[in-house]
Amino acid sequence: MLTLKTIGAIQPGSTVWDDGKGAVPGFGARRQKGDAVSYVLKYRTADGRQRWQTIGRHGAPWTPDTARAEARRILAEVAKGSDPAGVKQEARKAPTVADLCREYLAKAESGKLLTRRKTAKKVSTLSTDRGRIERHIIPLLGRLKVAAVTRKDVESFQESVTDGETAARIKTGRHGLARITGGRGTATRTLGLLGAIFTYAINQGLRPDNPCRGIDRAADGARERRLSADEYAALGKTLRSMPESAWPIAIHAARFLAVTGWRRGEMLGLRWSEVDLATRTARLSDTKTGFSMRALSHAACDVLRALPRLGDLVFPSSANPSKPMAGFHKVWLRIAERAVLPNDVTPHVLRHSFASIAADLGYSELTIAALIGHKKASITSRYAHHADAVLLAAADAVASKISELMGDAQPAGVVVPLRGSGGGTA
Repeated sequence: MLTLKTIGAIQPGSTVWDDGKGAVPGFGARRQKGDAVSYVLKYRTADGRQRWQTIGRHGAPWTPDTARAEARRILAEVAKGSDPAGVKQEARKAPTVADLCREYLAKAESGKLLTRRKTAKKVSTLSTDRGRIERHIIPLLGRLKVAAVTRKDVESFQESVTDGETAARIKTGRHGLARITGGRGTATRTLGLLGAIFTYAINQGLRPDNPCRGIDRAADGARERRLSADEYAALGKTLRSMPESAWPIAIHAARFLAVTGWRRGEMLGLRWSEVDLATRTARLSDTKTGFSMRALSHAACDVLRALPRLGDLVFPSSANPSKPMAGFHKVWLRIAERAVLPNDVTPHVLRHSFASIAADLGYSELTIAALIGHKKASITSRYAHHADAVLLAAADAVASKISELMGDAQPAGVVVPLRGSGGGTA
């Protein structure tokens, strides 16, 4: 039988089997290259497969006697049809959260995962998802097995992101720099993505439940930040005085966002084939909320008329007119710095400011939604189609107010006939 004396005499690269009275079949001790000795058990499963099970390394708690007792217990399970070694192998092969996230992204990028609107995720959404996965989910949960993640793990994850444990400054290309801050809003949105990823895991049979379900999340409310009159004035002055070294089309892009309230991605993806200056209409085939028809104010049309047509893209790259402008963010940072705008003034703030001014002027939620292509625009699509003149008048009123605040020359007023009335002035 295996004894302490036997264990001490095992040579490197050899295995000694238990024998004699009271021996356990297939039980032995193995020493590889180093000094460590491990207790092992060799057995066959019910279907005839040979398995090797490592019980543990010699030393507390494993001695010849305790390891032999464990071998007997394992063989009893095998006699009942179990396969402990096979179970351990499958557990080692089981996907981690990092594996799951990468599979989820690959499926989403191939268009095989659909949103609630039954459409593939947009490139901008996928980019955001990838950032949240690589910068928050994988660093904190990536090594855990998918089946082993608990509600407590997810709660700890949310707290860590909220407390800024994943905050970092990451180089993005030759000169780019991304600042990862974390915080309550980031934690809430990332937890939403994590829940979707675990729903995918359930559909793939990787676990029976979603550990994100039922966890309290901070309200991810609308951003309340809007430009003040002084900030609008500073922005307008800066846009009129930017140096020639700045890409002129990027300057026009910033002004266009200010007087339209569009999303940055919608502006960067706009094509001349989607614009009708005669009817002052833009028909965007693919936005965050699907097809969207937008009324263009005179101020917006003036911006478009001032642009050179270098290709089908309205706001192209300076290096390649066939590609969207990739450096707009850097130009915006230069604009904000020259205008001495606070760090929280982003292109999205221009969108919220446009909507806020529209509300100040008394326009309804439905009108504002149609002007800026909000998710409620799907509700107002019929309204927008039958009330183009109303939307044009609203677009002109809001853009004119913003142009006034920015100190820009006002476009000439035009008479816009209102459906069902004697007419009106925009």
